[in-house]
Amino acid sequence: MVNEALSLHAPFLYRIYSVWFRHVRVYSQNLLANAFPPFVEPIIFLIGIGLGLGRFVPDINGQPFVQYLAIGIIVTPAMFTAAYECTFGTFIRLKYEKIYDGMLAAPLTAHDLLIGEILWAGTKGFFFSLSVLVVVSIFGILNPFQVIIAPLVGFLTASMFATIAFIITSIVDNLEQFNFFFTGFMEPMFFLSGVVFPIEQLPSWLKPVAEVFPLTHPVRLLRTYSMGDMGLTQLWDLVYCVALIAAAGWFGMRRLRRQMVD
Repeated sequence: MVNEALSLHAPFLYRIYSVWFRHVRVYSQNLLANAFPPFVEPIIFLIGIGLGLGRFVPDINGQPFVQYLAIGIIVTPAMFTAAYECTFGTFIRLKYEKIYDGMLAAPLTAHDLLIGEILWAGTKGFFFSLSVLVVVSIFGILNPFQVIIAPLVGFLTASMFATIAFIITSIVDNLEQFNFFFTGFMEPMFFLSGVVFPIEQLPSWLKPVAEVFPLTHPVRLLRTYSMGDMGLTQLWDLVYCVALIAAAGWFGMRRLRRQMVD
């Protein structure tokens, strides 16, 4: 209560910024090592699958397979970086390094801290989506104006998976239990959300499952934008993402706040 009272002396946006800036400083100390995997992995996947296997795959919806794959690959680094940041990263800061104990000694509330974490995850999603977009544009795989909204979709995707990761982090007892989330949920979702092939090609019983997966919606939003085919379905995709951020964020922050205060 004392901490929350003190926090009223600093503007809300400044408190959020202070959390975000703390993560920027820590992350930038090993910038190349930290940014190498989320930047290079989608490029390797695109070269191996898109340029290699793509030679034997017919056009999809009028697009060469490598272009089809590139649009999906722009979004996935945002998903994975946010999920890792707010599962392993948040858990270690909370349970082992006790970083949050020190941060909460400052005029910050637990909600300030967690909203700052979401903003930081969204920032990483923005820049990694932008980085992949620049690379595929340089190699002539995509016209950058064809998917100019990609960084914003990356920010939205990362914010969504940050809030989902908060819920998972509030449930697990140790780091090993994150394997259920990543192997049992994230990896199947990667292949069943329209990144590698259209969900219309899935068996009829599996299509409703694909519609529930969070990744399906930003991928479809970006893909239909690239084709100039926006409509009510894309409005639903946007509403789905925003509603999930609000619902998962509220629930996840509520559970994590208890652990921080306790």
